[in-house]
Amino acid sequence: MRIEMASEPGNPQRPNEDYTSVALPASGDGGTLVVLDGVTPPPDEDGCVHGVPWFTARLGSALLELCTARRDLALADCLAGAVFRTAETHRPTCDLSHPRTPQATVVIARWNDKWVEHLVLSDSTLLLEHWDGSVTPVLDPRLDELPPEVSAMRREVRAMPRGSTERATAGAAYARAVEALRNAPDGDGFYTAAADPAVAARAVTGSTPRPEVSALVGLTDGATRWTETFHTGDWAALAALVRKEGPHALISRVRSSEAADPGCTAFPRGKRHDDATAVLAELAPQGL
Repeated sequence: MRIEMASEPGNPQRPNEDYTSVALPASGDGGTLVVLDGVTPPPDEDGCVHGVPWFTARLGSALLELCTARRDLALADCLAGAVFRTAETHRPTCDLSHPRTPQATVVIARWNDKWVEHLVLSDSTLLLEHWDGSVTPVLDPRLDELPPEVSAMRREVRAMPRGSTERATAGAAYARAVEALRNAPDGDGFYTAAADPAVAARAVTGSTPRPEVSALVGLTDGATRWTETFHTGDWAALAALVRKEGPHALISRVRSSEAADPGCTAFPRGKRHDDATAVLAELAPQGL
């Protein structure tokens, strides 16, 4: 089995808010892959004394432990348990009811000799590569399915000159509109893992027979820019790049594309650079 991972902050002066890890149990065939992308809050507006990197490290390690040690639990139950554990560690010191309490997008893949299970919450991505080279992307589309008026606000903001007063004002209004939809109780918004274990029931989950899967690629949206923002290649091409040259090569190419468009005009995006993480788990053919 081949495991490779890479993670790079969008700004070297700020901590990386992504998290990734892989566990391969000594007890037999199988493993667990976890990728988190911490949600950056406005300055001093999350009600937490610890911060997002602390949160993603805690949540990620709890997820990895539960998914690996409790293989009898469904992945959604593992996520619910990890969210609960993490919340309990900082409930005495932090306001977990704050709408921007630390939170993260989630990708989990867990495999044994029969199945590859998956869970995706929000806009990180899992790619299932098959032996013929085709790729099945596992996506949570809800962040891209915002109400038309909110999507229109996003397009307008990204078309405005970066650093302008006009963009700052419109961006603040757009942020408020999006916040009203984050973890909305009526099911009309989008979801991230924060302090409420119930969010795990909102995740995209499923399973694929192990013999059909040759490799897994977990990605935060900073890495999926290669496909989703810069349109350099489709999901199959992205997986092939990671298999051939490794996760570092993917992130390096994303950084080159970002540097070639510093004003975010040719390829509109919310941040010039974003934390980027990619992890590859190449599965051995069964029976070998």
